[in-house]
Amino acid sequence: MARTGRSVLLLLLIPTVLSPLLLSERRLTVAINPNERKDFPAEIASQGHSVKDRKLNAFPLETLSSLKESVGAVLVEEPPHLANDSIESADQELLPGKRANRVLSETTSGDGAVLKGGDLIDQVTRRTAEDGGLATGSMDKQEKHTGSQQQSSSEGRSLEAITQIPQGYQGAGKNPQKENTDGRSKNMASSDTRVRDIKDHLIKAKVYLGLGAIRANPQYLRELRQRIREVQKVLGEASKDSDLPKNANEKVKALEQTLVKGEQTQDDCSVVVKKLRAMLHSAEEQLYAQKKQTVFLTQLAAKTLPKGLHCLPLRLANEYFSLDPSQQQFPNQEKLDDPKQYHYALFSDNILATAVVVNSTVLNAKHPSRQVFHIVTDRLNYAPMRMWFLSNPPGKATIEVQNIDEFTWLNDSSSLLLKQLGSQSMIDYYFRAQSANSDSYLKYRNPKYLSMLNHLRFYLPEIYPKLDKMVFLDDDVVVRKDITGLWSIDMKGKVNGAVETCGESFHRFDRYLNFSSPVVAKNFDPNACVWAFGMNLFDLAEWRRQNITEIYHFWQKLNEDGLLWKLGTLPLGLVTFWNKTFPLDRSWHILGLGYNPHVSSSGLERAAVIHYNGNMKPWLEIGLPKFRSYWSEYLDYDQPFLRECNINP
Repeated sequence: MARTGRSVLLLLLIPTVLSPLLLSERRLTVAINPNERKDFPAEIASQGHSVKDRKLNAFPLETLSSLKESVGAVLVEEPPHLANDSIESADQELLPGKRANRVLSETTSGDGAVLKGGDLIDQVTRRTAEDGGLATGSMDKQEKHTGSQQQSSSEGRSLEAITQIPQGYQGAGKNPQKENTDGRSKNMASSDTRVRDIKDHLIKAKVYLGLGAIRANPQYLRELRQRIREVQKVLGEASKDSDLPKNANEKVKALEQTLVKGEQTQDDCSVVVKKLRAMLHSAEEQLYAQKKQTVFLTQLAAKTLPKGLHCLPLRLANEYFSLDPSQQQFPNQEKLDDPKQYHYALFSDNILATAVVVNSTVLNAKHPSRQVFHIVTDRLNYAPMRMWFLSNPPGKATIEVQNIDEFTWLNDSSSLLLKQLGSQSMIDYYFRAQSANSDSYLKYRNPKYLSMLNHLRFYLPEIYPKLDKMVFLDDDVVVRKDITGLWSIDMKGKVNGAVETCGESFHRFDRYLNFSSPVVAKNFDPNACVWAFGMNLFDLAEWRRQNITEIYHFWQKLNEDGLLWKLGTLPLGLVTFWNKTFPLDRSWHILGLGYNPHVSSSGLERAAVIHYNGNMKPWLEIGLPKFRSYWSEYLDYDQPFLRECNINP
């Protein structure tokens, strides 16, 4: 009995003693020959997450998807140099298993060359960033191809698929983080992909609503309309994918399924094509009508006086007439006829615009005390204009404000012009464009062209007989640099110094003059370059010598019936100063801020004068917001008169 007990005890001790020995032998075998252990491919990914003071850990591969996730994680979380450092530290720490580490850190490319593990991971992650997960797609194909084989064989081929590098790959010198950033930029640029796809589905659904085969099926028609309403509600005002609600995909999927049923119902593609063409034609007609309506409304807004600009002259006039006569005079009047000063001519009935021109010129001038401004306005704005500059003097500059009605000599010399401006046909042309159906020159139909102030520029020598040279400024410009250098320009006997605008094909003489008239065709070149009013240097001495005013009267008389030109003062200036204009450098004067939102910022920085020509003036609500600050910075909106009239930037 005792012998039997000892035998049982020995039998129990044998497995207890031998099992640890067998397990130790198995571990030793794996350490010596790691190729026998085939469940370690995920170690490649895990190395990318190591740092120098962490030992190499091997995790058995559970699924192929986990391997794919690890490769992607290397790209996001760890820079390439950390992966290399971790491999080197693992080699140093696991000396007995150095051969095993070599297997994990080296692999053989298709041509037999050995790739280091760190380089392999870098190339794989860079390839993932460039090709949008091409390696992942390769693994998916490999998984399907080997699904019926043993797990070890499947894992081996999956690892081989990852390590393949595309032919001609040049990613060794690329920065994976930069490429990842580029990928994010592309994603941001296409963040409205889903929104545009939904809109396409809605267009398709609306086409179906008009097809005969669809309308013959009331049940399907009701379902389609319901789906359209649901998707339109989901889409709302969304402009990018992130604006869509969570249930958007569900609603769009339901619409797609309904459209699939509609495709089965409709077999005649020609009907669909005709419907789409009809929709395209209708959309083009609506777009054309909207554009015309926009032009008309913009023109209407440009002619409308804002409430604040109506309030301002009333308050200024009331304040002006409460002053004593001695307080209504400007200082430094002795400089008005001094040819050694810098003289500017400014003709306007807009108080704020005039203030900005004066302030911007003085603030940017090297010698503010030598700046002299000759302002001419109409009778209604004479007192308010004087009051503004009396209460807001522009530093040491000299101001003169005159009333055009006091120029009695003007009635005789310009009687023909006044007669034309007051003719019924001219009034009808400028005031009776009451719909958007008028001609393409609607933007020129501004009543300001009927104002004598707009034609006063042709009488500068008569208004200022003691001056030899002066700069003319429109009231919609802003001076951004010192422009006194204009007075030192040698104009070589020319009368008018101006910036040419013929960089565009439509800025030629044939755009402004009627060359079907023999008189125009005989005297002018249709391809001649147009120049700009707004900032002009006039040599008044040369003007008098060449009798330019008489040339002006001659062409004004020829155009008595309005057949030679009909649009503002520029065509009249083109014929008056024909062959008498000196081209200035373009940096002196840049145009387009009143209609062109694409004026280059570099051009604005270089320009001495910026011009808000066009209907979108900076003092109107329709002004282009991106350019308004250049104008508003020269106004003090804390000024009492502006606050009382609620005029804000």
